[in-house]
Amino acid sequence: SGEQFVTVENSMGVVHTSKGGLRPCSKHLRSEPWIVASLATKVLDDERDWMSMASNYDLIRDLMSEALAGFEDYNERVRVPNGFYLPNPPRDSRTFNTPDNKAHFITHPLPDVSIDDDKFVMMTIRSHDQYNTTIYDLHDRYRGIHGNRRIVLMNATDMIERGWKSRHIVDIVSHFDSEERRSNGWQVVAYDIPKGNIATYFPEANILVPLNSTADKSNTPTSKWILCSLLEPGMPSSEEE
Repeated sequence: SGEQFVTVENSMGVVHTSKGGLRPCSKHLRSEPWIVASLATKVLDDERDWMSMASNYDLIRDLMSEALAGFEDYNERVRVPNGFYLPNPPRDSRTFNTPDNKAHFITHPLPDVSIDDDKFVMMTIRSHDQYNTTIYDLHDRYRGIHGNRRIVLMNATDMIERGWKSRHIVDIVSHFDSEERRSNGWQVVAYDIPKGNIATYFPEANILVPLNSTADKSNTPTSKWILCSLLEPGMPSSEEE
């Protein structure tokens, strides 16, 4: 169906078109809609023509128009220069969809969690030069990281206590119930992060996320709270000893 474009929402709630300006690095490189449509074709037991959506993104937006409030006439509106604003009642009319029409602030108690001194709580994050799972280069300019994404951002005191200097190589092992997952060859870098916590980039660190550790209601992976050990390269974990 010719050249396609995707749509994105910016920080101001404006939906606009976006399309790449570079030549694909390989004729075998597939778009994200093609990958998702191919999975749906093989996995879902229905008669929907998923692959037609991979070649004509307007069909995806037509379905979004039917299902999502604020996306009516999606294909027409998004083709207007600069796109369109999504509805935002607090901004547009100072109204809130609550019983008393007022904004509600909700708090949740934090669990009292203690971990062993040789363990860390890992969260996965994305770099500045990354959009969701699209990685534009190996840098994270705001954090001062260049040329590598297999990085463990670590509290400087934690590094000193272990005698580790910047770019020391470690293996990461995650722990959940009796399951352990391992990923080797990471470099530690000192960063302003609380003691006992570490951060790594996804999707490189996704292999460490336990499949059975999910949020109570959304069922999403607990990628912001993963219990981990940092080991010297090749050192056996507790289950491997």
